[in-house]
Amino acid sequence: MAGTPPQMEWPGRYFDGRTALAQPVRITIGARGFQIAKPDGSTLWWDYGEVRQTQGAYAGEQVRLEKGAPFPEALLVDDAGFLAAIHAIAPEPTPFHDPARRPLRRRLTLLAALCLPLLGAALYLWGIPAMAEAMADRVPVSWEERLGRSAVGMLVSPEDRLSDPVCTQVLAGIGDRLLEAVPPHGYRFRYVLKRDHSINAFAAPGGFVVVHTALVGQSGSPEELAGVLAHEVQHVLKRHATRALFRDLSLQVLIAAWTGDVGGLEVALETAGDLGKLRFSRQAETEADLEGLRMLQAARIAPGGMVAFFKSLEKMDLPDGLTYLSTHPRSEDRIRQLERLADGMEFASDPLLPGVSWEDVKLRCAPGGTAREASPGTVTQETVDCCFD
Repeated sequence: MAGTPPQMEWPGRYFDGRTALAQPVRITIGARGFQIAKPDGSTLWWDYGEVRQTQGAYAGEQVRLEKGAPFPEALLVDDAGFLAAIHAIAPEPTPFHDPARRPLRRRLTLLAALCLPLLGAALYLWGIPAMAEAMADRVPVSWEERLGRSAVGMLVSPEDRLSDPVCTQVLAGIGDRLLEAVPPHGYRFRYVLKRDHSINAFAAPGGFVVVHTALVGQSGSPEELAGVLAHEVQHVLKRHATRALFRDLSLQVLIAAWTGDVGGLEVALETAGDLGKLRFSRQAETEADLEGLRMLQAARIAPGGMVAFFKSLEKMDLPDGLTYLSTHPRSEDRIRQLERLADGMEFASDPLLPGVSWEDVKLRCAPGGTAREASPGTVTQETVDCCFD
């Protein structure tokens, strides 16, 4: 209604950047920033210039505002009207999305679709990276799942899959533990163990994570494997795999995504080659590292396992089989950064698979890619189930 004053106070949830605990708060909007009232009576003040918006630009999304780095404080607000109220109260432009501009964005999207045939040649030369970013955010999760299922079906034949219930439970149990503290995301994660002598793991769109048996065999503990899974799960949650596919494939896949032609996406995928060799951008790799560490912290899993695994790979002399480092490039500086961040995380961790021999797990799940024919060790369904109840 015209003339109605904007709402000044809003409910939200506050994360302090050190723990995964959410605190209910009341947020009072001001001209230059907003005040956050915590349950214990204390307050915080955030200037608009210190805050960045990382979520909430699309209808139906939660609004997420962050402050600080590399493990920022965060605010979650369910109602996008919070952003509209800030724009109504603040006397100067703010760095936040304005919901009032969404109709204009829809009109521009329709105009771009009508002009696409005329702009095809120019887009092929310079527009594909920009389109890849836009399309990855536009594709629904259900389409990502179909795309990921097709990719995994082509890259991992039924004969190559290790369908051992104990090994499957180990991967799924660690994955479920990692996702316990993650906000709702819409993905249903599936972990595929592939018989392969190369040390590799990769994320496919839609919640699929493929892990080679050789990588399990190289891991020195379940915490090391959890570090790899956390990194790959973040590639899915941040849609890095979808962006990489759109960037590296032909214009055909971008047009199919734009028009909603899922069948066209699957046909175009046949030209993708090996999804496991897709290279993510440096920014995507850094984001997966940092968010993976935060995920480990939220799940109370020792973060040093991620660092230990990558350091162990760097020391190996296996140029032919060391595909993980070739597709996930990480310099010494990046590993040192991870090491510093992991060392700075002060929280009590809970062990993975307590009382279970990890060497026995590797005997069963990674003995040269023929786990069912090798000695299964002493690991049973019962011993593994007890660790993930």
